[in-house]
Amino acid sequence: MLDAVETVQVEELMVEMGNRGRAAARVLATAPTAIKNLALTEMATAIRAAMKDILAANAMDVAAMKAGGQTAAFLDRGTLTEERIEAIAVALEDIAALDDPVGSVMAAWERPNGLKIERVRTPLGVIGVIFESRPNVTADAGALCLKAGNAVILRGGSDTINSNRAIHAAMQKGLTAAGLPVDAIQIVPVADRAAVGEMLKGLQGNLDVIVPRGGKSLVGRVQSEARVPVFAHLEGLVHIFLHRSADPAKVVDLVVNSKLRRTGICGALETLLIDEAVAIDHLPKLVRALHAGGCEIRGDERVCAICDGIVPATEADWSTEYLDKILSVKLVRGLEDAIAHIARYGSNHTDCIIAEDEDAVRTFFREVDSAIVLHNASTQFADGGEFGMGAEIGIATGRMHARGPVGVEQLTSFNYRVHGTGQTRP
Repeated sequence: MLDAVETVQVEELMVEMGNRGRAAARVLATAPTAIKNLALTEMATAIRAAMKDILAANAMDVAAMKAGGQTAAFLDRGTLTEERIEAIAVALEDIAALDDPVGSVMAAWERPNGLKIERVRTPLGVIGVIFESRPNVTADAGALCLKAGNAVILRGGSDTINSNRAIHAAMQKGLTAAGLPVDAIQIVPVADRAAVGEMLKGLQGNLDVIVPRGGKSLVGRVQSEARVPVFAHLEGLVHIFLHRSADPAKVVDLVVNSKLRRTGICGALETLLIDEAVAIDHLPKLVRALHAGGCEIRGDERVCAICDGIVPATEADWSTEYLDKILSVKLVRGLEDAIAHIARYGSNHTDCIIAEDEDAVRTFFREVDSAIVLHNASTQFADGGEFGMGAEIGIATGRMHARGPVGVEQLTSFNYRVHGTGQTRP
């Protein structure tokens, strides 16, 4: 635990970072699109040039995680490879290629008295991002905030602190090359939890919004303690409902990809709901394919009765985000039962229906209150990059301001600009 002197030092450090962030935000708010894009492309170049340094830093983090007994899913999220680092660089270039949201006119109209009114996108200001385990968030969050004209203060998890620092160092080279302040993207240099507490206080009014990206405990703490607005990113308790009209040619590939492509991401399938009317047709094939991929299946009584090798599910399984090669499977009495299950156990993140019946799809889309709802597509598409947003800070599961992938547009606010010709109000 920090003693009093160390606590004061962390508080002073964080307040100073907030002050520097606010100063940088004023510069970024009016930075030309070309300059922001230059910074992003230079960051991509710097990250590729620093490939060996980033991999060496990541190797230190991975070794520490293994020594600490972290799970396979956690290790997967924290591990970088040459391919993943190249993907980070490509994401930066993709963000540079996006339209600049700042200054875009969202709506415009004229009043009977001749006043012309515009609603125009503006930066949020200074954004705090608190995240765990995924070092690519350092680049994604920093780049998205920059493109939207915001300064950002990043606080990554201690498990990947070396990787985060190495990526951040490369990004600062891009800022310098473009003539932008290096304080536009700051990273908290200490692992002390007190730094998170200071961010939640708002850094003396210098943080305008906080985006948490991590486990349930982190998001819960941020939501309960933050004194500034929060873009909530809750757990991804993702469902697929296999409707009786599902095309058998699509079922196995969609379910296996949704579950096993990468088990540690928030869009990974966690619960499969199967219409009891077609369980015999689909369940044995699905079980064979999932078992072949090393997936443990936890099923209700009827699933256990149909197939061998199923672990009996408990009540807790329906509300568990495994982030591992484990899938809960339940038979339901059709569409209404499936929707009721999702409403009770879901996290409003991502849910999917496999069906050919258009009426069933319309009902599912209308009644499932999740940030992302899919039809006949892998749940692993729940990703800002796959949505054409370049990247994302996270998937917001709340209903205010931002929902779904948080990209550049979601990192802006707006103001009203009113043009007159001398009108006075009677």
